[in-house]
Amino acid sequence: MPVATDVSDGLEKAAGHPWFHVMSRVGLVARGLLYILIGWLAVQVAFGGSGQEADRKGALQTVADNPGGPVVIVLMAVGFAALAFWQYAEVVHGRPVPDGDKPTKRLASAGRGIVYTAGCAATLAFLLGYQGKSSDQQSKTVTARLMSEPGGRWLVLAIAAGFVVWGAVVIVAAVRRTFMDELSTAAMGRLAHRVVQPFGVVGNIARGLVGAAAGAFLAYAAITFQPDKAKGLDGTLREFAATPAGAWGLAALAAGVLTFGVYSLFESRYRKVDSTGPAHAA
Repeated sequence: MPVATDVSDGLEKAAGHPWFHVMSRVGLVARGLLYILIGWLAVQVAFGGSGQEADRKGALQTVADNPGGPVVIVLMAVGFAALAFWQYAEVVHGRPVPDGDKPTKRLASAGRGIVYTAGCAATLAFLLGYQGKSSDQQSKTVTARLMSEPGGRWLVLAIAAGFVVWGAVVIVAAVRRTFMDELSTAAMGRLAHRVVQPFGVVGNIARGLVGAAAGAFLAYAAITFQPDKAKGLDGTLREFAATPAGAWGLAALAAGVLTFGVYSLFESRYRKVDSTGPAHAA
């Protein structure tokens, strides 16, 4: 299939270019900044000090309200585009981790590629003046629309199950520290290794908890036929304040989300970003 071969060769050539590696790392910085801002907004929400929602929209608005904000948002959009392209390249060539050529690994890369593509589109839309709805409003609207279609309830349940499974996988990977396989640990000094690992553990556990909780709320919405019970990122985080730990529970999870943002900054330095070169063989 010449066309498929040409596409594969084109992806391999682009993914192996040094500038592509630079932009992929810029994307990891953009992801880190986004999580840091969301975590910080959630910390403020926990103690009643923020008028912004703790989600992508709130984070981008925080960036836009500061000097040079539009430039930073442009760089974030470009970074997310590079992350998406990187993941699509891994779908074709496999990931630079043990068993990176397995179909499950390629499928996971495809999923991340779609998420980063959506993130790039949302960031560009915000830059062009379309702020859209909050994550909670979007979740409720999409859930209601899906459940109004034949078989939509089962589709929502399947999506919810996907979130729960994804969250569990992320938490297990954090506990087992398998995320370290994606980093060039040989390039780390002793201090860096000691710092990066705990940040990765705490940050990924927090991210997994949020994902699993969002899936649980979505499943509840489908089971009870109440689309308004679905929650986005902001609503999911706020629910942790309703636990016995109260505001401190939300603050702890928010700190974990912020920690994942810092870990993403470490990733921008140490992550294996070449799916076609020496890193793939590592």
